[in-house]
Amino acid sequence: MTRRHACALLAAFTALIIAVSTGIYLAAREASARTEARDTSLPADRTPHKPAAPASTGAWVGSWAAVPSGAEPRTERTGLAGRSIRNVVHTSVGGTAARVTLSNYYGQQPLHITSASVAVAADDNTAEALPETLRPLTFSGARAVTVPPGGQVVSDAVALRVPAASDLLVTTYSPTPSGPVTYHRHARQTSYLATGDHALDPQGLAYTERTPFWRYVTALDVLDKDARGTIVVIGDSLTDGVTSTPDADRRWTDVLAGRLGDRYGIANAGLSGNQLLTDGVGRPADSPSGLNRFQRDALSRPNTKAIVVVLGINDILRDPDGTPDPAAITAGLRTLVSRAHARGIPVVGATLMPFEGHLGYDGVRETARQAVNTEIRAGGVFDAVVDFDKALRDPYAPRRLAEQYDSGDHLHLNDAGYRRMAQTFDLTALETNGTARL
Repeated sequence: MTRRHACALLAAFTALIIAVSTGIYLAAREASARTEARDTSLPADRTPHKPAAPASTGAWVGSWAAVPSGAEPRTERTGLAGRSIRNVVHTSVGGTAARVTLSNYYGQQPLHITSASVAVAADDNTAEALPETLRPLTFSGARAVTVPPGGQVVSDAVALRVPAASDLLVTTYSPTPSGPVTYHRHARQTSYLATGDHALDPQGLAYTERTPFWRYVTALDVLDKDARGTIVVIGDSLTDGVTSTPDADRRWTDVLAGRLGDRYGIANAGLSGNQLLTDGVGRPADSPSGLNRFQRDALSRPNTKAIVVVLGINDILRDPDGTPDPAAITAGLRTLVSRAHARGIPVVGATLMPFEGHLGYDGVRETARQAVNTEIRAGGVFDAVVDFDKALRDPYAPRRLAEQYDSGDHLHLNDAGYRRMAQTFDLTALETNGTARL
């Protein structure tokens, strides 16, 4: 046999092997596809090979968020062992896939979650899910996950068509005691509890207990090909919406989300009682300062395009000596801006609203508020400014909230006041690419 004949024979033999291998692969793939078409369910102890595979392309955007506000009272020993917690959360933008963040920030023991799910609610203010939308959550492919004390976990992505401006149900079940429950106190949203593991139950019949808290869940992100990114609003009780109507989604950030439509997702990082400069009590603090939580609650959000800061009034109200330092407050605000600028993120800041008539009001505190607002309006703090003070004060008594916006305590707002905040916000401020004069 000549060398040329040998090479030709070798080439033919190689081609035959490739053809046979390709046929085997295609046949196996077709058989697998037929099997999946016949049975799309999986036993409880199995998970899909690629549970994190998204349904389509796009970018992750924050559609909802809540800040851990403390350790829930009377849960120190057992947590909520043996209970299913069905949290109702309200989306801003929608998407084609979802992922959930669970936090054990205030826990003192590992949190063992053996079952979790996400679903679209069947109706407003209900524990019932649309059955075809119920998705078990996995974590690195496993149904169960352990969240260490002080830590958090992010679920795998699940293919789910998430509607904009809608209620989703995020359910967790833990069979064992886990110590203090990490919760968000002022949810202004009813969620539900059931005895036993009902995480994968679309019906709401087992969820007989209503609760005003969000527990463990701190973020819901969606995969969205249209939204430009996430807007994070970091603030205190005014951003938390503590005096808005419960179960009505009338916080000012909800109204702002409606104005933005599908352009941006909103991550609400409001925390009642929060100060810019000073931590709350406890370890970890039940209200870490804006400076200390800025990384966790603002900079770490997915695809953040702008940050809105509404902080400073509690530093004036709660100054222990009654002599708040406006220069320290504006310096703290500039620190937040510089940290955001280091990430290429612009910051929109708000003036501090009036509070004459509130129990904490006096002339010294009012002078400090005016000094902070003067500095903010001068343009040397933020990239852009929204003047909530001007928009919500009484034009005939500018140290007070206008009566039509006052919740009654002369500090917090009613629904009309929160709506006014959102309507005052200049949406073009979110498009700024400039930097503040620091």
